[in-house]
Amino acid sequence: METGWLTMLHGLKPETVDLREEAFTTRQQQVLTAALELLVEGGAGLTMTAVARRASCSKETLYKWFGDRDGLLTATVQWQAAKVRVPKVDRHRLDAQKLRDSIEQFGRDLLDTLAGEISVTLNRLAVTHAGEEKRGLGTIVLENGRLEMGRRLKPVLEAGRDARLLRFDSSEEAFRTFFGLVVRDVQIRLLLGDHFALSAADIERDAARATEQFLQLYQRS
Repeated sequence: METGWLTMLHGLKPETVDLREEAFTTRQQQVLTAALELLVEGGAGLTMTAVARRASCSKETLYKWFGDRDGLLTATVQWQAAKVRVPKVDRHRLDAQKLRDSIEQFGRDLLDTLAGEISVTLNRLAVTHAGEEKRGLGTIVLENGRLEMGRRLKPVLEAGRDARLLRFDSSEEAFRTFFGLVVRDVQIRLLLGDHFALSAADIERDAARATEQFLQLYQRS
């Protein structure tokens, strides 16, 4: 049975709601932090017992909040994904500058999150699960990571098309183009163990560059 926070996540309207850590209580955030720490330290062998011990709470509380281990994993990935803020746009007052700002903000958040240690660890574990044909973390990361990012940005792109600011046939194709322009080879290099860090200035520059390139491809002349 879904708890209140999970129901809220499933009921999002991407063009109007800005999901952040506030979707979880302070105590739930502490539990999710503990779960992420254990994933980074020990990989996919995450247990409710280990999380309860690290977070100094009972297993009963974990089951009440998250349902089971997959529910806990889903919440940790959703909490991580919440760092990529949902752009807020007013479909009735959308102009070219507001559209650019919204897309660029999304690009900054996306790159900053994907390049972080937690996302790299989650994605490595997800790839391992997928390679072993396991259900679980691989499916959870795909559904609440890459696919969720598309669900958040595509309504903004579609609003831009409706306002005659953008031109494209498929919002999924347009999103994939933007995703590729933002992420480039950063994610695969990090997944393969290339040790480098993106500074705030790097992220700002790369998001602005990706937005400009995207608009050159899709902006209505």
